[in-house]
Amino acid sequence: QVQLVESGGGWVQAGGSLRLSCVASGRTFSSYAMGWFRQAPGKEREFVAAISWVANTYYADSVKGRFTISRDNAKNTVYLQMNSLKPEDTAVYYCAARPRFYSDSASSYEDWGQGTQVTVSS
Repeated sequence: QVQLVESGGGWVQAGGSLRLSCVASGRTFSSYAMGWFRQAPGKEREFVAAISWVANTYYADSVKGRFTISRDNAKNTVYLQMNSLKPEDTAVYYCAARPRFYSDSASSYEDWGQGTQVTVSS
């Protein structure tokens, strides 16, 4: 089991940037794939980006070219750099962990953080 803590959310104007961080507990972080998901009010949780244990990356079409996921195994941390933010990016952002290979399916992730709010104003 991995415990996850997100940070870095906040309020930003459209076109701005934020960087989310997710710190994982445990000694096996490097063997996990990490994903970022988001959930807006009244909507289902949706996939944003994921990174495999060997740092292959995968993005939702809605964020491709604007968001970048990365990981630092020495710090047990995964990042989500978000640029050119839009009001429709407003949501609670969650990081999640699963063994080795990335997935865009929320149900395939075993461990979740508590979420961090991102609000983008127009």
